[in-house]
Amino acid sequence: MNHFRTSLCAALICAGLAGCGSSVKLDDAAPVVDAKPTPAGGAGAGAKGGASTAQSAVTTVDASKIDPTAAGNLGRVVYFDFDSYVLKDEFRPLIEGYARVLSASKSKKMVIEGHTDERGGREYNLALGQRRAEAVAKSLVLLGASDSQIEAVSFGKERPAVDGHDEAAWAKNRRAELKDR
Repeated sequence: MNHFRTSLCAALICAGLAGCGSSVKLDDAAPVVDAKPTPAGGAGAGAKGGASTAQSAVTTVDASKIDPTAAGNLGRVVYFDFDSYVLKDEFRPLIEGYARVLSASKSKKMVIEGHTDERGGREYNLALGQRRAEAVAKSLVLLGASDSQIEAVSFGKERPAVDGHDEAAWAKNRRAELKDR
C-alpha cells in the first residue's frame, strides 16, 4: 500500500510539473486586436438554439474603386496609450484606408515612423517606437499591402511633435506617423 501511495504522489508531482512547463515560443511580435462584430441584440440573439441569423452591418468595399490619390484625406497619425504599442479601434479606418491604397497601387511605398514621449531611457523608447511602427506595418500587411511597400523605423523620443512636460504633450508624442516614400 505504501508503494502505491509513493507511486501516486510521484505521478501527481510529475503531472503538476509538466503542466508548469511550456514549449510555446514567445516573441516580441506586435499584437493585433481582431474585434468581431456582435449582431444586433447581443450574442446569441436570433433563431432558436442560440444560432444567430442577424446580418452584419459591415459594408463591403470594392478596392478597385478606391482613388489612391485620396489618401491625403485619411490623416497621417496613429496615437498610442502610455507604454503601449496596441492599435486602438479608433484608428482602424485610417489603417484600412492606407491598406486599400497600397494594395491598389503596388508601386506606392510608405514609411511608418514610431515615436514615444520623453519619459524612459533612450534605448527603451527606440524599442517602443519600433514596436509601434511595426504594429501599424503588420496591420497594413494583414489588410492587403505587401511587405516590400512598407518600412518601419523608430525615432523614440528624439522627434517630439509637441514640446511640453505634461500629459497633453506626452499624448501627442506617443504616435506612429505614416509618410509616403
